[in-house]
Amino acid sequence: MTDRLKRPAILSAAAVGALGLSLAACAGMGPREGTYTQQLDALRADCDARGGILTPTGAQSASPERDYACEIRGLPSSRTR
Repeated sequence: MTDRLKRPAILSAAAVGALGLSLAACAGMGPREGTYTQQLDALRADCDARGGILTPTGAQSASPERDYACEIRGLPSSRTR
């Protein structure tokens, strides 16, 4: 084979490999419960029940658990007194 014929074959193989890896990554994420907004509402309710405030972490992902942290302020716990 000449170099002209090898180059498209190598690019095609690389493209197929990249597509396969991206599909495998998406398939490995596992099932998700509800939409981002529903997950965020559940996270907010859990944080509120613990007396905390949701604060942004600076991350921008598809997961509210990574994008927000429950910051709990107030009195120290009884274990530290």
